Amino acid sequence: MSPTYKQPLDILFRPTTLITMILAGEALAAILALSPVTIQDRLVLFGLASLVTQLVLLSTLGLLYLLRHQLNSWSTQRLAWLALALLLLTTLLVVTLGWELLGMEQQPDDDGHLLVLRCLGLALVAGLLTLLSYQNHWQARQLAVRAKQAELEALRARIRPHFLFNTLNTGAALVHGRPGDAERLLLDLADLFRAALSGPQEVPLTEEIALTRRYIEIEALRFGPRMHVRWQLPDPVPHCLIPTLSIQPLVENAIHHGIEPSPEGGEIHIAVAQRQSLMHITISNDLPPPGSQARRTGHKIGLESTRARVQAMTGGAGDVTTLQQNGRHITTITLPI
Repeated sequence: MSPTYKQPLDILFRPTTLITMILAGEALAAILALSPVTIQDRLVLFGLASLVTQLVLLSTLGLLYLLRHQLNSWSTQRLAWLALALLLLTTLLVVTLGWELLGMEQQPDDDGHLLVLRCLGLALVAGLLTLLSYQNHWQARQLAVRAKQAELEALRARIRPHFLFNTLNTGAALVHGRPGDAERLLLDLADLFRAALSGPQEVPLTEEIALTRRYIEIEALRFGPRMHVRWQLPDPVPHCLIPTLSIQPLVENAIHHGIEPSPEGGEIHIAVAQRQSLMHITISNDLPPPGSQARRTGHKIGLESTRARVQAMTGGAGDVTTLQQNGRHITTITLPI
């Protein structure tokens, strides 16, 4: 997933964008060197054109970088016209200074004025083409961001009713045979939903772990000794933001696809480990015996939602991966710190 840019100017200072603009400047210098002009050494012309082009380009980018904080509130259209104005200004300054430094002041004034006008014309054409490309690229990125946000909202709209209905199913299973446990479940469920559904989209890892513990307590009322949960947490738990309802759906999957189909039950292992600049949250469960039939058909809503929200929150630096190893199903959330 591509990184998210909160401000239009952020795109200009990406390494790939800078390299592209520098190469485009060299291409323009090559075109000028190959143009039909009367000159003996075209390599000298290419060198001078390359020097002027790169000075203008880097000076313009440098000014925009220095002013970036003051320009954050500007619209994309205003930024585009400002960038074009700075490009023309730096072109005028660089060409004028170059004309004098090369000792060309003895040349007729008309030659100097004509050179400046030609350079300004080239800068204007190149700037307009660049701005057109830049605006199209920014608008495409904004449309992609809006589409991704709509996708995430749709996933959130699915995961929360999914969470609610599955938890209520647990309560319904206890109502007739164990009404006391059912009452306790409903009280826990009220607290759980108050924390899960009315809070922010991102919470500290400790809060998500606490919410997951409440959910496990609810499911333990139904499965009893068939479900064993083992936690492996550092002390203290490192501070790290994580999307709300991200660990809980993965634990829910471990219960419904690992514990529930197995007559003997099984173990769920939840571990948090920090390795260098990455946080790894692992949820693993015993696979049901061969031939066991799942009691519910999974739609991977929880897994898809968690993966999409982790990638969106981290700009693609985080991820959710799954594998089966040594008779266990392992899901790992990776987050940059």
